[in-house]
Amino acid sequence: MSRLRDFLIGDPTATRIVPPSGFTAVLTIASAAAMAFLAVFAIALHLATGELAARWEAELAGTATVRIPASENAEADAAAVLTALSQTPGIVEARRLTDEEQLVLLAPWFGDGVPLDRLRLPVLIEVLETDAGPDVTGLSERISAEAPGAVYDNHSRWRVPLANAASRLRQLGAVSLLLIAGVTAVTIALAASSALAANGQVIDVLRIVGARDGWIAAAFTRRFTMRAFAGALGGTIIGMIAVALVPGGVETGVLSGLGFDGLQWLWPLLVPFVAAGLAFGATWVAAARRLKEDG
Repeated sequence: MSRLRDFLIGDPTATRIVPPSGFTAVLTIASAAAMAFLAVFAIALHLATGELAARWEAELAGTATVRIPASENAEADAAAVLTALSQTPGIVEARRLTDEEQLVLLAPWFGDGVPLDRLRLPVLIEVLETDAGPDVTGLSERISAEAPGAVYDNHSRWRVPLANAASRLRQLGAVSLLLIAGVTAVTIALAASSALAANGQVIDVLRIVGARDGWIAAAFTRRFTMRAFAGALGGTIIGMIAVALVPGGVETGVLSGLGFDGLQWLWPLLVPFVAAGLAFGATWVAAARRLKEDG
């Protein structure tokens, strides 16, 4: 703890050997802020896609739909299918969708006020399955026999691709965080090396008067760590505000879940500390390597 306190307070004498402003200072603060801003969105994407996959799975799992083509015998076919479903093990409930419910389903494509009297819509039956579910193959054959052309759809062809897509988006968020961390470390290391090279004469004089390489490296490390923390803190705050302003709602699709909820708002607050840790490691390695080459 004492070393951490001394690092945070700093040595005024050592701090003066690192230029307080200039190109390297601007580069460090700006890059840390930009990377932190992107990191906040990557974290939001990572969390949102996980919840999105769970929501899609919950909404589609355990449900099915029977589609009966429109025909003169559609009413009789629907009654026969409902009877067959009520007698099938693994089926909890089956009910026919009303015209109003079909209008709601068609609204995203055709808008409100669809003229049902001019359309030959299929009969849709909503099915709720048990956890074990029915024998889909046998049930499909029986439904086809009761109502030619009827199709039993348990949404598996939709559920699996959607879950896979959400999983890949989540992986993309994690990979983005790793890339952001790598770019941040490299940028700060380059800035630190540039500052060391620009202050080569000062470092030579310090060595002559007895300054140790560890003391010099610590001065640069502290300065760049604090710069990275300050820049990342600003970028994180802006990123959190931007995420909070992302529009929500069903009409936004995937973006409807992009954001933080409850304790999830604590995750972005780790970004400045991670950036400071990356800056500490990158600057220390760069300083030690540079001093070793000059020594």
